[in-house]
Amino acid sequence: MKNSNDGKHSISRRTLLTVSGAALAAPALSRLAYAQDKKVIRISTPAANEEWQAKGLMKFKEQVEANAPSLEVQVHLNATLFDQGTEIAAMQRGNLEVGMISPQDVASYIPEYSVFTAGYLLRDADHLHKVYDDSDVATEYRGRVSKEMDVTILGSQYLGTRHVILRKAKEIKTPADLGGLKLRVPGSDTWQFLGRALGANPTPIAFDEVYLALSTGTVDGLENPIADMIAAKFYEVSEQLVLTGHMVAPLFFAMSNSFWNGLTDDEKKVVGDAVAAQAKYVDDETLGTEADGRNLLESKGLKVTTPDLDAFRTHVQGVYLESDYAKDWPKGLLERINAL
Repeated sequence: MKNSNDGKHSISRRTLLTVSGAALAAPALSRLAYAQDKKVIRISTPAANEEWQAKGLMKFKEQVEANAPSLEVQVHLNATLFDQGTEIAAMQRGNLEVGMISPQDVASYIPEYSVFTAGYLLRDADHLHKVYDDSDVATEYRGRVSKEMDVTILGSQYLGTRHVILRKAKEIKTPADLGGLKLRVPGSDTWQFLGRALGANPTPIAFDEVYLALSTGTVDGLENPIADMIAAKFYEVSEQLVLTGHMVAPLFFAMSNSFWNGLTDDEKKVVGDAVAAQAKYVDDETLGTEADGRNLLESKGLKVTTPDLDAFRTHVQGVYLESDYAKDWPKGLLERINAL
């Protein structure tokens, strides 16, 4: 006898599989659509995993994603996404949302802002934030960067005071004592000028290649904050730390204008708060590391010396003031920075 469910009311195995497959696929498709709806913030930095900057960026990611489900943050360390110095161009092309950039990067686009790259310009971390975050100077600086570079500076952080570390110990009292030494610097012209102002022979090498360059003698040393020296373990391939203190180093959290302008007000608030929290974390940890850094490096076997700082300061500032860079500096800007 024919079952009453046969015929038009029967469900074929093929139909059942099709329906079941669609049901199983629905959640996956929903998740895919959800992921596609998210706005992705890709961050590129040369920082290594153990640097405070890198750890701070992971905290930024956690805070943003916890408070703005519409945003996803991807942190790319060790310059794995874009080489150091190419982040601004990548943001301008729309290939990157956030780059961690320096005043030297800015000066390569706005030459008269090379004043912000001068040695012995900033006094300490507090002065740094007055100049770049809490003053008319900061407002003007950020405005020009946005207009001429198509990126928005959302905040600055203290990367530390830069000193010189050498693979072989040498008596260093004045800039003349650095003469002939190959000193690693980042690749931009303003960084190389700083190396020359210190009296050395500047040698541009990517940060992730510095450890090997020190160990093989490709360079004789580099200039960097103590926290970075410790995180990158440069003490393993060096013998001496020279406390030149030639630069209080800021770093900017910069976002492409097109991406920033595409965020809602609520999303901007979440991002801005996370940038501020990340900067405070980096500041606090860097200052703490510096306080103990000298003793730590000495315990690792480095000879720690202090040169004639007046000789270094006078020489470096004189080189800058007599350079073509100074001819382009906006009138009165240096005095305004010093007055903050």
